[in-house]
Amino acid sequence: MSKRWFMPLLAGLMVMAGCATQQQRAERREQVRKAVTEAVARRQLRIDITSMSTLRYGSPDFFLELRGDTLRSYLPYLGQAYQAPMPSPLQGLNFEAPILSMSEGRAKSDMSRLEIDVKTDEDSFVYTVEVWDTGKAYIRVRSQHRDPISFDGEVAVP
Repeated sequence: MSKRWFMPLLAGLMVMAGCATQQQRAERREQVRKAVTEAVARRQLRIDITSMSTLRYGSPDFFLELRGDTLRSYLPYLGQAYQAPMPSPLQGLNFEAPILSMSEGRAKSDMSRLEIDVKTDEDSFVYTVEVWDTGKAYIRVRSQHRDPISFDGEVAVP
């Protein structure tokens, strides 16, 4: 009995499996896009940090959360402070504060940009948050008394 039929059958099964996987990935991408777009519109957004960029140091694991008119920042700060006294370096950018002002819009067809101004007892901050429909996010934090710092992250999608 000839085994020539086996290879074409195996190749056909692999192509069919690949198509199903592509369709599942496309469906998942659409679910993520929809969830991210809705989270930005509702101002209910959590970004889990995957890496950090400073002028001086490395990368930890923290988050930034937008809850309507409140910003919850649980981010490290590693960099130069220009005004003393500064809170403990262990405190970082850890606070929950009402948003003073916020602008939002679509900077690109697949990316929303939020600019959020907040003030704590220690400093004033401007958070620029770029959220792609894929769920990837980029956060840049500027303040009056510290070096800027930025973070990469992903939107926590249920």
